[in-house]
Amino acid sequence: MLDSIKVGKFIREKRKGMGLTQQQFAEKLNVSFQAISKWENGTTFPNIEIIKDLATVLDVTVDEILEGSEKEADGLSYSKAGIDIAYTDTIKKEMAKSLETKDKRVLNGLGPFASLYDIKFPEIENPVLALKSEEPGSKQKLAIEYGYTESICHDMINHLVNDVVVMGAKPLAVLDTIVCGNAEKDTIKTLVKGVSDACRENECSLVGGETSIQPLVVDSGVYVLTSSIAGIVEREKVIDGSAIEEGDAVLAIASNGLHTNGYSLVRLLMDKNPQIKLDKIDGITFIEQIMKPHTPYYKSIKDLFKKEVLHGMAHITGGGIEGNLCRVIPDGLSAKIDLSKIKLLNIFKYIRNTGNVSDKEMLRTFNCGVGFIVVTSQKDKKEVMKHIGKFYDCYEIGVMEKGENKVEFEKRLNWL
Repeated sequence: MLDSIKVGKFIREKRKGMGLTQQQFAEKLNVSFQAISKWENGTTFPNIEIIKDLATVLDVTVDEILEGSEKEADGLSYSKAGIDIAYTDTIKKEMAKSLETKDKRVLNGLGPFASLYDIKFPEIENPVLALKSEEPGSKQKLAIEYGYTESICHDMINHLVNDVVVMGAKPLAVLDTIVCGNAEKDTIKTLVKGVSDACRENECSLVGGETSIQPLVVDSGVYVLTSSIAGIVEREKVIDGSAIEEGDAVLAIASNGLHTNGYSLVRLLMDKNPQIKLDKIDGITFIEQIMKPHTPYYKSIKDLFKKEVLHGMAHITGGGIEGNLCRVIPDGLSAKIDLSKIKLLNIFKYIRNTGNVSDKEMLRTFNCGVGFIVVTSQKDKKEVMKHIGKFYDCYEIGVMEKGENKVEFEKRLNWL
C-alpha cells in the first residue's frame, strides 16, 4: 500500500537537497507549485504522466519514489539495470485500455499469464486454425527514424491478416510482441494502440502479447515488433490452390506502394541519394510514398469465400509475383502472366529509374503494383472483379495453362 505521507516527505527532502524552491522545482517539471505542495504534504500522489520525469529530475528511480526511500547504494537492482517495475506496471495499465474489445470470444484481458479465446464455432463442422507470425522487416528502421510509429503497426497487422486470408480463413485473434531498449510510455502506448486499431479494422482482436524491455540488448529509442495471428476456416473450404484448373483467369488486386518488402534496397538507394527523401511522386514526398501502410485485403474478398468462386490466392510480398504465386499452383499447370498488363505505380518507376534497377530485380524485389492475386474461373471472373473493384482496382493479368514452370512471364513491363 502506498504511503502518501512517506512519499511526500521523500520528494520534499530530495528537492531541498537539490537547493530548489517549490516554484523552481515546478518549473523543471512544467507543473504548478501547488501540485508540488500537494505531493509534499501527502495530499495527492504524482500521476502516471509525470512520475517518470519526476524520477529523472530527482535522480532516483520510480520504485524509490513509490517506496518513499532510496535503495542501498551498493546493492544491485532491476531499476539500476534500467527497468523500473513500478513504472512498467503503469504502462501495462495504459495498455489495457487498447486491449478492450467487444468480441465475446475474448474471455480475459491484460494480466493473466495467457490469453483465453473461445473457439467454439457451431456453424463450422470441421474447423481448422490458420496460424502465422509476422514482423514488418527493415521498414521498422525507417519508421523509427521518420516518426511512423503507429503506421508501422498497421503494416504488420495488415500483412499478417493477408497471409491467413489467402487460405480462406477468417482472422480471429492476434498476439503482439514489443521489444524495446527503454520504457518509453508514450511510444509503447502508441504501438499497442496502433496494433489494436489495425486489428479492429481487420475484424479481429488483439488479445494480449508481450512487452519486453531489454536495455542491455536493444539500444534506447529502438523497438522491434512482431506478432502472431490465429484465423479459422472450415476444412472443406480451405483455399490452397488445389481447385485451380487450366483456363482459369489470374486477377491482380492493386497495391498502394511497397507494402513491407524491398526496404533494404530502398535504404541503399537513399544512402546513395540522400536528396531523394523530399522528392515528390504523385504530389507527396518519397518518404511519404514508401511509408504508406500495407494494403489490407480481407474486407474486399471475405464475401467471396461463401460463394466458392476463388480457386487460389497469393499475397505478393518478398519474391514478387513469381515467388509467391507459385506457392498455390498445382503441378502441371503454369500461370502465364502478361507483364504489359500490370499497372505500374509511379513510385516503382521512380525507384527503377533513380537506382538503375533491372526489370528482373524489380519483379523479384517488389510487388510492382500487384499486392494480391486471385485465381478464378472464366465464368466467375467478371463477378469477382466487380466485387473486389468496390474496394480496390482489380484486373486480369494472366491465364492458367498446362506447363512445367508454375509462373511464366510474357511480354515486358510498360514503364512509360
